Amino acid sequence: MAWTWRLQDAAGETVSTPLGSDSGFPSRSEAESWIGEAWQELLDAGVEQVTLFDADREVYGPMSLRSE
Repeated sequence: MAWTWRLQDAAGETVSTPLGSDSGFPSRSEAESWIGEAWQELLDAGVEQVTLFDADREVYGPMSLRSE
């Protein structure tokens, strides 16, 4: 199974970035580690919220990348 993030702007529209999340991750922990490392760069690229998927199954989200 591939763990992937749906990256979205403030309106909930999908955002594409060159930050490397499109290929997916082999485990949930690797996906969550990546978002923990990349969240600031994602915000800078216009991503406001993310949703985690295990293949086609939504696991959680949308989750804001902002701390407030």
